[in-house]
Amino acid sequence: MQAKIETVKTLLDALPFIREFRKEIVVIKYGGSAQTSPQLKEKFAEDILLMYLVGIKPVIVHGGGKKITDMLDALKIDTQFIDGQRVTTKETMRIVEMILSGEINKEIVSLLNSHGAKAIGISGKDAHFISARAKDFSKWGLTGNITNVKAEVISNLIKENFVPVIAPIAAGEEMGHPGYNINADLCASYVAKAIGANKIIFLTDTEGVLNNEKQLLSTLTKDEVKLLKDNGTIHGGMVPKVDACLEAIDGGVQKAHIIDGRLEHSMLLELFTSEGVGTQIVK
Repeated sequence: MQAKIETVKTLLDALPFIREFRKEIVVIKYGGSAQTSPQLKEKFAEDILLMYLVGIKPVIVHGGGKKITDMLDALKIDTQFIDGQRVTTKETMRIVEMILSGEINKEIVSLLNSHGAKAIGISGKDAHFISARAKDFSKWGLTGNITNVKAEVISNLIKENFVPVIAPIAAGEEMGHPGYNINADLCASYVAKAIGANKIIFLTDTEGVLNNEKQLLSTLTKDEVKLLKDNGTIHGGMVPKVDACLEAIDGGVQKAHIIDGRLEHSMLLELFTSEGVGTQIVK
């Protein structure tokens, strides 16, 4: 009986947060171990379903870099990275689109639908809702920077109670253009600010932002992030994550969260508990 009472207490503790975020849009960047572990995939789907059922409007942007690299290796196509970003040749772009829009996007959509959510897959090429231009064609090829997001495309899907699942591929400006490979973190940020999201959550393979003693920093402001970048505390792969957070915050998103996707139900723990489990970056 005591266990049942504790379960009810947990639900009651979550009520203020459910009330606060009900009808709000939450963008989730889905990547890392959470996207590759079969067990974590199931937990992710359960989390999205619960959010959906209590009235939160989740929008998912996914990555897929490891699967792209694996396929390129299998096809014996060379792949290069400069400053941590993939050089996307025309040949590579075909594989990127095949893996992201084809394999990964449809797998996520199928998983969510089988759990009872009403998910639909889309890439930036669909309705040209994401447009881009080359970041630096001579250096990165068809790796792009987003120039425009048609918010109404996603907003209309949300109004119809769909959970949009977005592959980070953008349309080019010329007719017949093969499209652009977009960094999934930045794609999530651009989508979040375009559609007026309340929150953006980045699922990663780390607890969040750590200090030099490897302790979790639960809340950071923009100025604190800049200081930690300047002194080298935030470095390596965490730099583009926090930059994507700041991009969203500057665009009007209320809070950005970096959480550990290896932890089961980490999204629910971050959203529906006062302590949270990761790092939140606030205005």
